[in-house]
Amino acid sequence: MRYQLLRPRQVLGEAETGYAMNPLLAKKLFKGILLMEVLGVVGAYMLYYKMDTSQDFRQKMNRRYPSILEVYYKCNEWSGIYGIKESDQETWLSSKN
Repeated sequence: MRYQLLRPRQVLGEAETGYAMNPLLAKKLFKGILLMEVLGVVGAYMLYYKMDTSQDFRQKMNRRYPSILEVYYKCNEWSGIYGIKESDQETWLSSKN
């Protein structure tokens, strides 16, 4: 009886799926996904920083994306920073009059 060595693709599951991913393609895919996640985190931080430093930007966010502004207020409340929402609303109401 002859023993046959398994090819690497058979070990990865070629017998069941009929497809084995190229290691170079898998590496590029992983790097791409990792890069997208890093860009997402950097973008979220930049948005938070802009909202944290500019009341005018928060007012613009309130007009365009109020749900994102609510997340900003809630994150600040969770971290122990209170009164930003009330201060913004008071300022915006006084500027309308």
